[in-house]
Amino acid sequence: MGMNLISRIVRTGAMGALATGLLLGGGTTATASAAPSPTPPTVTATDVAPTAVGNVCYSALPAQAYDTLGLIARGGPYPFPQDGTTFYNREGLLPSRATGYYKEYTVITPGSDTRGARRIVTGDSYREDYYTADHYASFRLINYGC
Repeated sequence: MGMNLISRIVRTGAMGALATGLLLGGGTTATASAAPSPTPPTVTATDVAPTAVGNVCYSALPAQAYDTLGLIARGGPYPFPQDGTTFYNREGLLPSRATGYYKEYTVITPGSDTRGARRIVTGDSYREDYYTADHYASFRLINYGC
């Protein structure tokens, strides 16, 4: 009778594992020995979006970005009426903050008849300045230490 009870417990446990696996949407097999963990799938570049916020050395910025940073430090005057206005982070690439936390400023693009695509977006924190060369498709935090 003792073996019959052990056998029943093993069968009940295996059936429970099988039922749980089926309810959770996966195929499951009940085995007495531990099955090896499946190998995780290989992730390719097309599976994951590239990092939107990176870093850029201050010394690697275009010359016009230095002009813009100087204007920001002095409080203007700015070449475009949009400069110094709220950046709403609609793309969701920068850390989520309350409306008004970020401000945007134009980085002049030589030869462009418009504002161009280059901007500096500042946060309220000291030296929280982001550079984008592609009109908010990606951002790079300016590293003032290099």
